[in-house]
Amino acid sequence: MRAAIVGVEGLSLSAEEAALLRVRAPAGVILFGRNIRDLAQVRALCSEIRAVLPAGAVIAVDQEGGRVARLRPPVWRGHPAAGVIAALHGAERAAFLTGALIGLECAAAGFDMACAPVLDLRVDGASDVVGDRSYGSDPVEVAALAGAMAAGLMAAGVLPVGKHAPGHGRALVDSHHALPVVPAGVSLDADIEAFRICSDFPWMMTAHLVYEGIDPARAGTVSPIVIGDVIRGRIGFGGVLVSDDLAMRALSGAPGELAAAAIAAGCDVALHCTGVLAESAAVLDAVPAVSEVGAARMAAARAMVAARRMALDERELAAEREMLLAC
Repeated sequence: MRAAIVGVEGLSLSAEEAALLRVRAPAGVILFGRNIRDLAQVRALCSEIRAVLPAGAVIAVDQEGGRVARLRPPVWRGHPAAGVIAALHGAERAAFLTGALIGLECAAAGFDMACAPVLDLRVDGASDVVGDRSYGSDPVEVAALAGAMAAGLMAAGVLPVGKHAPGHGRALVDSHHALPVVPAGVSLDADIEAFRICSDFPWMMTAHLVYEGIDPARAGTVSPIVIGDVIRGRIGFGGVLVSDDLAMRALSGAPGELAAAAIAAGCDVALHCTGVLAESAAVLDAVPAVSEVGAARMAAARAMVAARRMALDERELAAEREMLLAC
């Protein structure tokens, strides 16, 4: 199993994609809006992918709620953004309920991972790339609400992914389009604290930001200093570390080069989302097999979710959340 998660192109798996996933087996596949039409179709696609993926590989989807959602109405529920949840009376319960509802929908469609919740702080004057995706500006409150959402996802049997370590909230530009730089002298203590409190998450995702006070030469995703000293060190994260999407314009370089750099820096898994077959093949060619440590982390993550899974009544959860939203 190679140390990458890749995308696919369309609503069904092509013969060429199936061959690639079978022969150069990745650690997972991630789906986007281009891959999703309705429940029957996405279930069928996930089944096609699952049939060719190795045991232990994941099928992931970005499903935070709010503006970052691939499963959308009218087929699926609309879910409130983190910022909306944070403003509620009973916000922590609402965060759990939202995680559980998203998790149940993801699991029913065939996914076993939701790339959520966001642990980034909301910072005045920063880019709105985070904005209402954040639970707020206080790291303790953010950690409590993100932890509750993650608990809800795991209760539904779905792996959560904490985003974007060691903190994306101070970005002044959108990393989908340019490389943000956090100047030396800007304290990251509060940003790091939210991740430190949630260091027991099974998976986390890196941030494509340059933190000049830590490593002025490299973005966090490809920095062994940021990953080793901060994410594994100060934060104390011991789970599976996946890069943010390497196709974002914050980073420059060929897909395979970036994937190899992310693994060399200390990511367990490189993420490349375009679904362009040649790019996915280049990424899978460039990365090694998942390391023994990475494989152990992936197995521990699955065991954590299995231990925290609960019997859930979707209608009861939805009714309770509606009451909280109406208050």
